Amino acid sequence: MSSEVQTLVEMGFLQNRAEKALAKTGRRGVQAAMDWLFEHNDDPDIDEPFEVPKGHTLSETAPDGNTSQQAPAGEGEQDVAKSLKCDDCNKLLRTPEEAEMHAARTGHSNFSETTEEIKPLTEEEKQAQLAKIQEKIKLKRLENEEKEKQESVRLEKLRRSQGKELAAMRQKMQEDEIRKVAEQRRKEKEEDKLAKQRVRELIEKDKRDRAVKFGMTSPAENSCQSADKPPVAASPSVQSTPAAAPKEYKETRLQIRMTNGASIVQTFGVNEPLAAVRLYIQLNRTDCQFPFTFSTTFPRKVYSDDDMEAPLQELGLVPSAVLMVTKL
Repeated sequence: MSSEVQTLVEMGFLQNRAEKALAKTGRRGVQAAMDWLFEHNDDPDIDEPFEVPKGHTLSETAPDGNTSQQAPAGEGEQDVAKSLKCDDCNKLLRTPEEAEMHAARTGHSNFSETTEEIKPLTEEEKQAQLAKIQEKIKLKRLENEEKEKQESVRLEKLRRSQGKELAAMRQKMQEDEIRKVAEQRRKEKEEDKLAKQRVRELIEKDKRDRAVKFGMTSPAENSCQSADKPPVAASPSVQSTPAAAPKEYKETRLQIRMTNGASIVQTFGVNEPLAAVRLYIQLNRTDCQFPFTFSTTFPRKVYSDDDMEAPLQELGLVPSAVLMVTKL
C-alpha cells in the first residue's frame, strides 16, 4: 500500500475508493484524489472492485534485455533497488507512478534507481500530515460554502430583479385595464345622457301634440281670450240661477313614493297615459333600478300593463293622487 493510499485510508476513505481516486487523477497527489472523491461520491460504481494497474517494477527486465538492477562488480550478493531518486532535486520516490506524478508536477526528467529506503512516516509526521490535510479539507469546504453563498446571493438578486420586472408589468397591465374600463364607462354615460335627452324631447313633443289635439291652452291664453270678448250685460228682467257644472281639470298633481322612502311630486296632464308617469320615474328615480309598477293604498289597487295606456283621468288620479312604486 503506497503512502498516499495509506494517508487516504487513515483519513477515513475506503482503500478501494482511495486507489481508484489516485488512478483516476493520474496520481497527482492526495489533494487531487480527495477532490475526485468528493465530486464522485454519489457515483453508482464508486464501490466497485478496483484493480491496480501493473506498472514497471524495479527488478523487471527492460525491453532491451537488460535488467533494471545490476550487481556491482566484485560483490557476491546483488543490491536490490528500493526506491527511485530524482537526480534534479534528490527526492526519493517509492514507485514509478510517483516518479511520473513528480515529473508532471515539477517538470523534472532525470530519475535513477537507488538502494536508499524511504523511511515510513512516524506517528508525529502522520499526525502532522493528517492535520495539514484536514486543514486543506476545511479550507476547501469553506471555499465551496463561500462559492455557494455567492451563487445564492446572485440567484436571489436575479429573482428579485425578475420579480420587480414582473410586478411592473402587472401594474402596467392593471393601469391599462383601468383606463379601458374608465373610457368604456365614460362612453356609456355619454350614450345614456344622449338617450335620456332624446326621451325628454319625445316627452315634450308628446305633451305639445296632446295639447294641440285636445285643445289644451295655458291660463295666460285663456285670460287673453276673456279680455278680447266684450262683457255681456245682464238682463234686469231675467233672473235665473245657473246650474253648477262639474269642474273640469286639465292637470293633476301626483306624488310618487320610491321604495327607498324618497318622494317625487310632478304635474301631468289629465289625458296623459299612466305610461308617461312610469317613463318619468324611470328617468328620475333615486332607488335601485328594477322593473316596477304603481299601486295606491286607498283604495288598494295595483296597476297592470293594460292600465299603462289608460289616461290618468279614467284611472281616478285627478286632481291629485299618491302612487307607490311597487317592485314586480
